Amino acid sequence: MSTPAVPPQVLVVDDEKQIRRLLRVSLEAAGYGVTEAATGQEALVAIASHRPDAIVLDLGLPDMSGVTVVRQLREWSSVPVLILSVLAGEDDKVAALDAGADDYLTKPFGALELTARLRALLRRTTASGEEPATMDFGDLTVDLAARLVRRQGAEVSLTPREYAMLRLLVTHRGKVVTHRQMLREIWGPKAEDQTHYLRVHMTHLRQKLEADPHHPRHFRTESGIGFRFVSE
Repeated sequence: MSTPAVPPQVLVVDDEKQIRRLLRVSLEAAGYGVTEAATGQEALVAIASHRPDAIVLDLGLPDMSGVTVVRQLREWSSVPVLILSVLAGEDDKVAALDAGADDYLTKPFGALELTARLRALLRRTTASGEEPATMDFGDLTVDLAARLVRRQGAEVSLTPREYAMLRLLVTHRGKVVTHRQMLREIWGPKAEDQTHYLRVHMTHLRQKLEADPHHPRHFRTESGIGFRFVSE
């Protein structure tokens, strides 16, 4: 006897209980499994722990904006996000999509359109590209969901730029990240020639995270090209 297929799992994030109930009924009728969150922080924890296949996200949450949720989520996950909001202005849609949302649907909505949008998102996405939320590299632990870094169990304080460099290297581990790419993504396109920024911050990262900063195990220099994070 074949094992029944597991239905796609959708996380519904909305602070209005009635909306969550309506979405649950609509999605379960269409064959989806549903979990719920009422705040942005609850959503980020649920995503890291339950690994949903898709997220339906309201923008107006009580603790943080939906745009902030998407922006933080995109630091470590490519799970598809469908924004569902009463905010119908073009600026709101552009902000959410620029932050990394995949689609946008305005309230009030039709259940058929909602499920059609979700089907389209799930067809374009595979789970193989997902990064685990927490990764261990020797005595280093990097928790991308919580934005925490520990060495030998002790939390390490990183500046925002240092953390951005670490995240970029860890999520591209084993591959060379060029100076230009790193400068463009962290400092912006006008800083693509300012390689001294990278040298200073890389020195600080090695001092904080390497057992021997002068003979780095993880943060390797590719001379004249960029840096590579080695996980072994």
